[in-house]
Amino acid sequence: MGQTFDKIPEELAGWFEEQPVFFVATAPTDPETHVNVSPRGLDTFRILDARRVAWLDLTGSGVETIAHLKADEAGGRITLMFCAFDGSPRIVRLYGRGRVHEPGDDAHDELRSHLPDLPGARAIIDVAVDRVSTSCGFGVPLMELVGHRDELVESAKRKGETKMEAYRARKNAASIDGLPGLKPATFVETR
Repeated sequence: MGQTFDKIPEELAGWFEEQPVFFVATAPTDPETHVNVSPRGLDTFRILDARRVAWLDLTGSGVETIAHLKADEAGGRITLMFCAFDGSPRIVRLYGRGRVHEPGDDAHDELRSHLPDLPGARAIIDVAVDRVSTSCGFGVPLMELVGHRDELVESAKRKGETKMEAYRARKNAASIDGLPGLKPATFVETR
């Protein structure tokens, strides 16, 4: 039976951080832009308190989540979805407003100590949670985690700071719809 909460229930807090993958959905207010859904993993997610979560955003080939959140000065609408792929079935969604904290921002520096030290970090996504909902998850398949992929981290290590900066300048400056992505000053390692 599904339930709805206005904050993260204490009994779910540990469950979130045990999940090896979660999904992020964002959509700018402009109806001509694309809706985006992205998977996240590598132990980058943290619960900061019952109404606030964050994750370390690693350099990838796109910048949709960041661009969508930055398009709304009040914080872009965001939904995070977690599914149990083993054990008891469960789906939990966190709804809220997200903000992007780039290196050099006071909030970035404040939050950085809560997150893992991984190469290729480009920003911190900070979400003010205003709704939490659970659903049965009966249709989610049972799957076994074989391991985490290391290609993203290894690629960042191989590139190093200079090549990573050039990569972000090419791939992370704008979304597929032309919305602004990362600021050029962010195109360096965050730690």
